[in-house]
Amino acid sequence: MGIIGWIILGLIAGAIAKAIMPGKQGGGWITTILLGVVGAVLGGWIGSALFKVGINEFWSLSTWLLAIGGALLVLIIWGLFTRKKA
Repeated sequence: MGIIGWIILGLIAGAIAKAIMPGKQGGGWITTILLGVVGAVLGGWIGSALFKVGINEFWSLSTWLLAIGGALLVLIIWGLFTRKKA
């Protein structure tokens, strides 16, 4: 998968992760792309390390599940760092 594929996968996975996550997350579409791409890479790494399934093809269900799961994990971590103190 090329760089354009990673960007598209990251944008869509990041947007889906933001829609799944309750509450309001900061950041615009560039942040969504970056967090989604980082999440896709993280999800692919975790998937290959634990389940021997990686991110290989753009249209594979396992690719999308790993990318969205990784993006959710990255969003949770991002929220912990950017949360405003009360």
